[in-house]
Amino acid sequence: MSNNELLRTEKIGKLLFKFSLPAIVGMLVNALYNVVDRMYIGWLGPLAMTGIGLSLPIMTLLMGLSMLVGIGSGSRISIRLGQNRKDDAEHILGNAVVLLILIMAGAMILGLTFKTPLLYLFGASEATIGFADEYLTVILIGAIFQGLGFGLTGVMRSEGSPKNAMYTMLIGAITNIVLDPVFIFAFHLGIRGAAIATIISQFVTTCLVLYHFRYGKSNLKLHRKNFKLDKNIIISILSIGMSPFFMQVAASIVTVVSNNALKANGGDIAIGAMTVINAIAIFFLMPIFGLNQGTQPIVGYNYGAKQFDRVKKALKLAIIAGTCFSTTGFLMTQFLTVPLIKIFNSDPELIAVATKGMRIFLVMLPVIGFQIISANYFQAVGKAPKAIFLSLLRQVIVLIPLLIILPQIYSLDGVWYAGPVADFSASLVTGIFLFNEMRHLDEPQV
Repeated sequence: MSNNELLRTEKIGKLLFKFSLPAIVGMLVNALYNVVDRMYIGWLGPLAMTGIGLSLPIMTLLMGLSMLVGIGSGSRISIRLGQNRKDDAEHILGNAVVLLILIMAGAMILGLTFKTPLLYLFGASEATIGFADEYLTVILIGAIFQGLGFGLTGVMRSEGSPKNAMYTMLIGAITNIVLDPVFIFAFHLGIRGAAIATIISQFVTTCLVLYHFRYGKSNLKLHRKNFKLDKNIIISILSIGMSPFFMQVAASIVTVVSNNALKANGGDIAIGAMTVINAIAIFFLMPIFGLNQGTQPIVGYNYGAKQFDRVKKALKLAIIAGTCFSTTGFLMTQFLTVPLIKIFNSDPELIAVATKGMRIFLVMLPVIGFQIISANYFQAVGKAPKAIFLSLLRQVIVLIPLLIILPQIYSLDGVWYAGPVADFSASLVTGIFLFNEMRHLDEPQV
């Protein structure tokens, strides 16, 4: 049975498991190598960890550009396959490859040109600028590999190859995990070595993805004729990809605002503590992102095929699973706080700051699974304006004002309080949007 037939006829529970498990495993491994990366860097000292935190806004922006094209094209491809328009799907794929190369090359040039003033804007001090600059320079040089590797892995899932996408991510992640200690310690390259290991792993991922679409057993193939950019295709990709892109841009802005609030109220150590908190949080959120990636082709295909009962069932099961993941993360971050922090650094001051911060900042984790899955639904069915609004709601409309206002009242605690207030508010509004959407699902507007 072909992947298209499976998407149309297979039981939703079984289908969700088949598509989501590889993505979840891949994302967990991706999270693991980020944890290992931060762990090794943490051994270089708390200020090295702060250097990573200062680099995060630009690294997040690079991820956002990858998602702009990767998720936008993946969503469109899923819908076109559901409409039995394979040639159109391959045209989208070809345009996506060229678009990723051009966008990431532009980001690399701009980033290398302005990185030093940007790092000071992000909260760097004379004690931390060296760590941040060393790491970020290498990451920017390899930006094209990140774009192609991450962006096209998502397309692999959308065109019906979730296992191959998982294996690709696994190989890239294992490469990074193996090379980290070699470059950091054996070659004595320190924080620059961690960045070099990351870029090499992204290069490996890119080679595997391009091989899959050119020579592998892909449902879609890369053809030179489809590399010619088409204005309508570009607009269709960007209109959907804008939602996750704006979410990443928002995350980048939040990091800048947060870093400056942390520096003003807690110094360099507070920035390092937030870097640890984010590294731990992302490990528990990655399975939800993987679940999203597995759900998207199911929802997108069946929405395009007008099988709305299957769309509803897939969404319901995904929300239940996502809530289970986020609740597990909540329990671990509340009751295993110190052991989790010590994985990254054993500095007593950093542990004290991060312990209090994590318990407050992540207290609303149980509702995040619902919010992420529900916002992704609107993206999967091509309703870009709603998807963009819900993506920006937590990280711009609510969180940024809170990060500015609350520290004025509560000092460093105000930074921690901002997280749960924003999480709860965004989840409540998303629930209202989703309830209204389900009532009118039989009247799609594409």
